[in-house]
Amino acid sequence: MFNTAFSSFSVNDLNAAKEFYRETLRLDVSEDSMGFIELNIADGHKVIIYPKPDHSAAGFTVLNFPVDDIEKTVDQLSQAGIRFEQYEGQLKTDEKGIFRGQGPNIAWFKDPAGNILSVIEGE
Repeated sequence: MFNTAFSSFSVNDLNAAKEFYRETLRLDVSEDSMGFIELNIADGHKVIIYPKPDHSAAGFTVLNFPVDDIEKTVDQLSQAGIRFEQYEGQLKTDEKGIFRGQGPNIAWFKDPAGNILSVIEGE
């Protein structure tokens, strides 16, 4: 029935989001005809980011970035100013913010609008 799909999520400040995704995360960012942000991902896939004045950050991970080496990636992103989330309990993270041992290693961080993103090893 469907050949393709894309995901989207909102932010409260499109300019801050554009700078974060382009400058901090070093993604290929463009604007569509409506002025929304497009994250241009491999194989022609896109993620749309749109402004929403009454934006409420998602309480779940909206975007996952697969990586080969989570230690190296977390170190690089930390040096770029990313602060990784620290969780206790069932999802307890280590001092770097990496959750290990129950599935793939994963570390969560937030964009300027408070949306939760992750780097995930080996996906």
